[in-house]
Amino acid sequence: MENPDLTVDTEARSSGRIQRANSLAGDVYEAIFAQLMSLKIPPGSRITVDNLVREFDVSHTPIREALGRLEGEGLVVKTHLIGYRAAPQITRRRFDELYELRLLLEPAAAAKATAALDEERLAVLQEAAGVMARRVGKDERLRYSNFARQDAIFHDKIMELAQNELIRETLNHQHTHFHIFRLMYHSRVTEEALDEHEAILAAFAAGDASGAADAMRVHIENSRDRLLPAFE
Repeated sequence: MENPDLTVDTEARSSGRIQRANSLAGDVYEAIFAQLMSLKIPPGSRITVDNLVREFDVSHTPIREALGRLEGEGLVVKTHLIGYRAAPQITRRRFDELYELRLLLEPAAAAKATAALDEERLAVLQEAAGVMARRVGKDERLRYSNFARQDAIFHDKIMELAQNELIRETLNHQHTHFHIFRLMYHSRVTEEALDEHEAILAAFAAGDASGAADAMRVHIENSRDRLLPAFE
């Protein structure tokens, strides 16, 4: 019988039992998300509800709720009468298309967002960038999955400041950051990206719209180049 006060221990979230918490379904979601991002659950592999029930020592309900949420994010695929699988890896063509789209939209958005920044909004971006939290925690897989989420939030906050909801919704609908981080599990992916976030933030802090666009362009191009070896 599940205890409704369970939560995930932050050092064991990527694998292991769920401990005491306020939101069981949310913590189960974070645990499975971490396994998907760090490739402990490989793309295309079957996800068995009963196995997760035993691993996390919870009932079927929070597992199914979590998998439903992950399905909505494009990370899990549910097939009628078969069950759940991790979403397949994106193709090289899709990868190229995503980065072409990002390079068309995000540098211009970064320039536009610069004009909307004040001290409070800059502080929000600094927190979202994950720079201050780098190297927090000993679990590398958990840190990797956390950064995947933080990266998505950081870029979305910039799009929000650029005040074009159609572009923002278009990028969000692609779940780009979740898919690209599943291409490769390596600390280089996060460490170099954090350095690039710092460059974007420096341009924002200086009120340099052109510099922000350039820093965003470099960040996206470098991200593409870091992940290309996954297709070799």
